[in-house]
Amino acid sequence: MPIRHAIWKVDSNPQILAESSLAREQLLEDMIVAAPRILSDEWMLIGRQEDTGFGGRIDLLAIAPDGAMVLIELKRDRTPREVVAQAIDYASWVERLRAADIAAIYQRFKPGSSLADDFRLRFGVDLDEDSLNRSHQIVIVASSLDDSTERIVAYLNDRDIPINVLFFQVFTHGPDQLLSRAWLLDPVRTQISTAATPSGSSEPWNGEFYASFGHGESRSWDDAVQFGFLCGGGGAWYSRTLQLLSPGDRVWVNIPRTGYVGVGKVTGYAQLAATFRVMTPQGEAPVLEVAKRGSYHREFVDDSEKCEYFVPIQWLQTVPIMDAIKEIGLFGNQNTVCKPTTPVWRSTVERLKERFPNHLIAKSAL
Repeated sequence: MPIRHAIWKVDSNPQILAESSLAREQLLEDMIVAAPRILSDEWMLIGRQEDTGFGGRIDLLAIAPDGAMVLIELKRDRTPREVVAQAIDYASWVERLRAADIAAIYQRFKPGSSLADDFRLRFGVDLDEDSLNRSHQIVIVASSLDDSTERIVAYLNDRDIPINVLFFQVFTHGPDQLLSRAWLLDPVRTQISTAATPSGSSEPWNGEFYASFGHGESRSWDDAVQFGFLCGGGGAWYSRTLQLLSPGDRVWVNIPRTGYVGVGKVTGYAQLAATFRVMTPQGEAPVLEVAKRGSYHREFVDDSEKCEYFVPIQWLQTVPIMDAIKEIGLFGNQNTVCKPTTPVWRSTVERLKERFPNHLIAKSAL
C-alpha cells in the first residue's frame, strides 16, 4: 500500500501538522546537493544532471563505500512507469562507465577536486579502481507514492535488480516547512542485492557467506582470532549486513587488498559492542575490556547507528595476515557481509576450500 505518515506537535493537546508541498520541485534536488545526508548518511554525491549521451540526464549520481554506483532519479511530474523505465534506461549507461569516466563526472561536479582524495576523506579508505562500478543500484526519489510504483519496485527486487524508493513528505509548522523521509524497502535489502550481483551474469547463491574484515586502527584480525568474532561499525552501512549471519552459517573472511585469512562457523547473532562478551582464560568478559589491539569505535559505544557490532565465530581455520591467500580472480567486496551470486564467488570458494582444508563444519556442531 502507498506510504503515508503524519506528524503531530507534542503537547497536552497534540496537533497534527498540515501537509504541504515545496514551492518548486527543483528545490528538493538543490537541498540534497547542499546536504547529501538528506538522502543518505552513507553515500557521496559525485554527479548532477549528467548527460547520458542518448537524450537524457541523470538527476544525481553517488558512490557507496564499496565503489558501487547509486543512480538517483527524482520522480518530478512523471508517472511511476515513466520514471522507473527512465531510471533503468540510465542504469544501462551507468553500468558501462569506466574509472576514467567516473573521475571526469566528478570533475564536472566539483571542478578542481580529486575523486580518489575526496573518497578517502569521506570513507577513510582508498578507492579501489578494481571495485569501482562493479555494481550499481537505482533510487527513485518521490514526493508521492502509489500502488503501481510499489508493485514495480517489488517485482524488480524479487528478480535481483536493486531498486528502491525514497519517499519525502513536506509539512507546515508555523512559518517553516519540515521535510520527512521514508524508504519503501529496507535499505539493507538493496545494499545486499547490489553487493551480491556485480555487473554481469549471476547464479543461485551457494550458501557460503563472504565477509570483509577491515584490519587496521579500528579493528584487529589478531583480536578476532583470539576472541572469536567478526565485527563492523562506524555507520549502519558497515554494520547492518552482519544481521545476515545466523548460527551455523559458514563465512569466508577477506581483508581488502590483503587476502583471505580465515573461515569460520557463526555461533550467534550480531550484538552491540556494549553487550558483546567473549571468553578469556579468566572467564567471560566484555569485548571492549579485553580486545585492545583496535579502537572498535569506542567513541560511539552509546550510538546504535555508529557503534561497532560483533558476531561470535568458531574459527575452523585461520592464517596470519602475512600468509593471507591473495590470487588473481578471487571475489572481493567492501561490504562487511554479503551473499554473492556471481560465478566468481563459486570458483573463489572452490579454490579457498583447497587452501583451507579444515573448512568443514561437523554436523554435530550445527
